[in-house]
Amino acid sequence: MTDSPLQALETKPTSITGTVIHGNAWGRVIGFPTANIEVPGLMAHTGIWTAIVHGAELPAGGVLAAVSVGTRPTYYADAGHPLLEAHLVDFTGDLYGQELSVELRLFLRAEVAFVDTPALVDQLAIDVQNTRDWYAAEARSAS
Repeated sequence: MTDSPLQALETKPTSITGTVIHGNAWGRVIGFPTANIEVPGLMAHTGIWTAIVHGAELPAGGVLAAVSVGTRPTYYADAGHPLLEAHLVDFTGDLYGQELSVELRLFLRAEVAFVDTPALVDQLAIDVQNTRDWYAAEARSAS
């Protein structure tokens, strides 16, 4: 697992736009609610990312997010369908049916299957912290 954003790969920002759909609520159940988007060609971006999410109901500058792009192998093994799941950091609200643009900014790690939900939750906490750290470093470099 990637424990530090220093190990992450810088990438050219890529935007993925789609409408938020209802998922299976696993993210909400384990404490990391997500906005789920299905879009064609998604698998070209498989992995865990830092991102900025934009939408009509979101602040003008967007909302920081930890994003998973893939098939959710911890719960679905090889049977999961491709999905973008964006955990908007420090955001609460209902985004169902809204169009969002997710700007993938930094690749953190590959998508992997975890042995159980507690292991996944531990890694998600690290991913969110790495996302926060990346954003703080970006803010410092911009000033």
